[in-house]
Amino acid sequence: MFSEQELAYLQAQPLARIATVDNDGQPTVVVVGFQFDGARFYISGHQLGTMRKYKNIVAGHHKVSLIIDDLKSFRPWQPRGIRIHGIAEVVQRQGHLGPGSYLAITPLVSWSWGIEEPGSELGRAGPKKIKWP
Repeated sequence: MFSEQELAYLQAQPLARIATVDNDGQPTVVVVGFQFDGARFYISGHQLGTMRKYKNIVAGHHKVSLIIDDLKSFRPWQPRGIRIHGIAEVVQRQGHLGPGSYLAITPLVSWSWGIEEPGSELGRAGPKKIKWP
C-alpha cells in the first residue's frame, strides 16, 4: 500500500506518464491525466480507442509502467515522484472524463523518492512491493 504522504502526493498531481510496448517490442511513453481510487489508476482520453497505448494493451501487452513526478524545488534540487509497474486492462466506467473506456492499472510494485519525510524508513528509492487484495 502507499503511505499517507504518497497518497497525498498522488491526489495532488494532475499528470502521469504511461509506458506501453507494441507488438515489435517498441516502448512508447505518453503524458496522461489520471485518477486513482486507492487501488487502481484510471487513464482515458478523447478517442481512447485510436491511441497507441490503448491498442498496445488490447493487443495483449498488459505490463505497463507509470511515473508521477515533479520538482519540489530547483534550488536546492529536489525531485520527487512515484514509479509504478502494473498490469493494465480496458474497463468501462464512469470516470473523470465521463462514461466510457478507461485503462485500469493495478499496481504491483512501486518506488518513490523525495516524498517521505527525511529519516523515514520509506524515504528510499528502492522497490517497495505492494500487496493488493
